[in-house]
Amino acid sequence: MIDRQRCVTSRLSIAFSLRPVSKARSLLLSLAALAFAQWDYRSALAADDFLLEQERPSIKADRSLEDWSLLADPKLRAQPLDSLKYIPLFPSNPDSYISLGLNLREIFEVSDAPAFGTVPANPGDSYWLQRAQFHIDVHLNEQWQLFTQFEDVRAFNKTVVGPNDANRFDLRQAFIGYTQETDAGTFRIRVGRQDFAFDLERFVSLRDGPNVRQSFDAVWAGWETDAWRFYGLVSQPVGYRDDDPFDDRSSSDVLFNGARIERQLSPTIEATAYYALYQRKAANFLTASGEEERHIFDIRSVGTYAGFDWDMEAMGQVGKVGSADILAWALGARSGYTFENLNWSPRIGLQFDMASGDGDAGDGTLGTFNPLFPNGFYFSLGGHTGYANLIHLKPSITVQPTEDLALMAGVGLLWRQTTQDAIYTLPSVPVAGTAGKGPAWTGAYAQVRADYRFNPNLTGSLEAVLYQVGSALEAVGGSDSNYLRAELKLVW
Repeated sequence: MIDRQRCVTSRLSIAFSLRPVSKARSLLLSLAALAFAQWDYRSALAADDFLLEQERPSIKADRSLEDWSLLADPKLRAQPLDSLKYIPLFPSNPDSYISLGLNLREIFEVSDAPAFGTVPANPGDSYWLQRAQFHIDVHLNEQWQLFTQFEDVRAFNKTVVGPNDANRFDLRQAFIGYTQETDAGTFRIRVGRQDFAFDLERFVSLRDGPNVRQSFDAVWAGWETDAWRFYGLVSQPVGYRDDDPFDDRSSSDVLFNGARIERQLSPTIEATAYYALYQRKAANFLTASGEEERHIFDIRSVGTYAGFDWDMEAMGQVGKVGSADILAWALGARSGYTFENLNWSPRIGLQFDMASGDGDAGDGTLGTFNPLFPNGFYFSLGGHTGYANLIHLKPSITVQPTEDLALMAGVGLLWRQTTQDAIYTLPSVPVAGTAGKGPAWTGAYAQVRADYRFNPNLTGSLEAVLYQVGSALEAVGGSDSNYLRAELKLVW
């Protein structure tokens, strides 16, 4: 079955300081983590024929969805620290237990001209990013769950540290969940601070690419059957501060509420639709400002068939910002074909994205698309452009030389949807001096990426992006850029 509304939880890090007094501790923790990651549970299972007949619980992207109740049987605790993955609460009930876990993400980045070179940065700026998360998952029984996750997010040697880069020791998630399974379907509800994301995360995202992810203080509920899923949510996005521990707060200044429906058309094809209401008390666009009330309508189709795959989404937005009416839209599509019978299983892909801009500053209608809570690294990890007033086309090829290695190369081409509106950088920031000036052509980039799975607990990736700006950006001081990112993720 295709992935549904993804509530993905971030990869977590144990924060080290680069001060000399902490270097030894950092090295020891890193070596311990990597040594543990090299443990492959399959070797432990092979030592016992009984274990080979069992299915070990798996680590999921959303750590709160993991089920470690199988380890109630002591014979199945084959890995080191399995006694911490399953700590029984009530021995008479194997579904009553506490499970501990962590995620560690280490990133080295080089970016010589972020935001097309229109923001201050040192040439060849190189730095480390680290995200550490630790969770405590309490299952009272089959229905009730208490999930808490803490995080420490840091940036080392970065010239400009923004709100998406650092969030020292704070609360990432803390919610109570209830699940009731019946013959007719399954009811779920979560109340508290939590992660959720829709689809490919074009517009509602966990924001996993940046160092600090996006959580919501929310009530989320859903009803699921084999073919249908219905969800509803009321939420306030969490605002992140890096002044003191546990200083993150949500605010009623921004509200995001909605309802969503999903239909499984076949084992490999799914259709979804949702309505959402986005409200913001103090919105500022180039041609409008004031209270924002944006009604959102979204439809999507995703699936695979006979070697083809696709993910297509369309969103319309209406409402008001101050005294201006809103009429905005966006389209996004990723498609491809995989040659499964050829060596390395090459996939030829094509990505197309389009988002409206404001074509007439004086007509009383705001046409600039609001990407809401975007991925930020949806186009590439270089994160050069925002999802507003753009046309984006990217052909690509992906190959898989081994089961654990995937290689991708692509070329992205960018234009403005209208030259009357600005060129936008992340998350939705207009580049000064570009509105109403210059050609539609924005620029082009080349992207190469490698992903490797060392074992079930440790993965790595390497991505390079070379961006060449067009004349509209050159005229306001923009410049070509080079970007490199190396990443390691450890999960336990």
